Amino acid sequence: MPLYLACVGAALGLEWFLASRESRWPGLALPAVNLLLSILAAVGLASYMRIGDDWIAGSVAALLLSANIPTALLLLLYAACRRRRRRRRELDIMDIEDLK
Repeated sequence: MPLYLACVGAALGLEWFLASRESRWPGLALPAVNLLLSILAAVGLASYMRIGDDWIAGSVAALLLSANIPTALLLLLYAACRRRRRRRRELDIMDIEDLK
């Protein structure tokens, strides 16, 4: 359990660091990787089920929803970092205009 929490903390810290960069693209790397892994898991689950099973769609949907919870958390952290960065940039511009 402590190793799991350390990994989650490291991932959140890395996301915070990447989202705080000037370019917006590095911050989208971890959510994109997580999304691709969840899609891969859903395709893998669907490929091992029989065609006639009625619960294939429900199983795949449940897997996609549960596997994308970390993706949503990473995107929320990304949005919070970008909003903070934008607000700080606007304050810097206002400070420069006040000095003129």
